[in-house]
Amino acid sequence: MAWSGPAGRIEELVEAHYAALYRYAFRLAGASTEAEDLTQETYCQAQAKLSQLRDWDKARSWLYAILRNAYLHKIRSGRTEQPAPPELLQEIPDREPAPAPDFTPEQLQEALSALPEAYHTPIILYYFEDFSYRDIAEHMEAPIGTVMSRLARAKAFLRNRLAPALAVLREEGT
Repeated sequence: MAWSGPAGRIEELVEAHYAALYRYAFRLAGASTEAEDLTQETYCQAQAKLSQLRDWDKARSWLYAILRNAYLHKIRSGRTEQPAPPELLQEIPDREPAPAPDFTPEQLQEALSALPEAYHTPIILYYFEDFSYRDIAEHMEAPIGTVMSRLARAKAFLRNRLAPALAVLREEGT
């Protein structure tokens, strides 16, 4: 498919990355309207800064960085909504099954939303968006060791947070 001009390049980015960016935005924000706004803001900024993208192979990481910065800006300015009620979580685009079938997607999203941002981003990028440690380190401008320790701490936090839910589900199943 041949694209001409900046509009064609942005269209190519949208077609290639929209669903993944929306999922990332939803996991960060916890609300579909905020995810839509963040994704749209990401593409608006990408269009304005397209000349800064030197290596087209790194477009995915570049877009994720723009989205994360937009999200952090919203947090700092206090323009965020409350996390989505569990019944709205079905709005997430179709994807592979949840990583742990022992608890509900609503419980997972609630636990993810409770994570501090420094742990929230790496866990989402690694487990939901298939970023490598190196990609996450570049994205967050942190050493790989820091990324690895944040992932370990985030997993421990999620395990502790979800343990009561898992116990309830096991009791109901017996």
